[in-house]
Amino acid sequence: MFDLPGSWVWDYWFADDGERYHLFFLYASRALHDPDARHHRASIGHAVSTDLTTWIQVEDALVRSDAPAFDDLATWTGSVVRRDDGTWVMFYTGASLDPSGTNVQSIGSATSPDLMRWTKTDGPLLEAAAPHYEKLDAGVWHDEAFRDPWVFRDPDGDGWHMLITARAPEGEVFGRGVVGHATSPDLEAWTLREPLTAPVADGFGQLEVLQVEVVDGRPVLIFSCGAEHATPSRRDARGGTWAAPAESLTGPFDISGAYPLTDESLYVGRLLQRREDGRWLLFAFRHLDENGDFVGGVIDPLPVEWRGDRLVVAETAPTSEHATT
Repeated sequence: MFDLPGSWVWDYWFADDGERYHLFFLYASRALHDPDARHHRASIGHAVSTDLTTWIQVEDALVRSDAPAFDDLATWTGSVVRRDDGTWVMFYTGASLDPSGTNVQSIGSATSPDLMRWTKTDGPLLEAAAPHYEKLDAGVWHDEAFRDPWVFRDPDGDGWHMLITARAPEGEVFGRGVVGHATSPDLEAWTLREPLTAPVADGFGQLEVLQVEVVDGRPVLIFSCGAEHATPSRRDARGGTWAAPAESLTGPFDISGAYPLTDESLYVGRLLQRREDGRWLLFAFRHLDENGDFVGGVIDPLPVEWRGDRLVVAETAPTSEHATT
């Protein structure tokens, strides 16, 4: 497990340079006392490992910019990819406060030759925009949700796709979470597209930390949403990370068919294929304890497998706290 004694650790993402695995993570000082305050103090830390269980913390990756800037409140969750020329690109969420003190999110990027020293590019690259995405002035949600960029190469071409945690401007308030979408030919110029999903009556208010992968030959979309941000029909499941059927890496995605991959004790599930043997693993951070209090810290990996039409944690009974079948 990766955790820090002096800080809360939560959302995270990976990069693999062929020799070491790199863990990028959000963290904030426990001196804040209130774990909910961590979101407005988040920086992006960095650790490395050769076995995905023993991690060595290294120099931080990114911190917030001086105001005024799209990331002058905090730097939030993202993903890392590598250009053909070997340059690494990190896409991340920038958080800022509007004049009313409400959080507004947008997408920025940074580059690195070696995954160790990062240089921000001018931003933001992408922001929520009408008519397809809900803006803060809708007045129905606690923030302007446009975050958690997951970037991957187009499986059928030379361009790139970005999936984004976003909300549609219509539909049941707690079902408006959608898979936001943008495309780019070069990881620099991005075009905001229509969402890849629509609001659903039995859906989610937000699809946090989206990821899509082909696991053992079958595509799957995963995301996180707690009970307090889901439609009533979803709340009793007490899911943390959810999996949704997918026809391909770019959809269609069946959000109505989503099922819990973990319960709410674990959040922000991430899939990673282990380089050494090709085994697919699930990571998550410790979310809530038995009293409903925030914990933090990234767990050791759990192998996953398909059981029928569902992705589940392997070698774990269906009734365990880490899997639902």
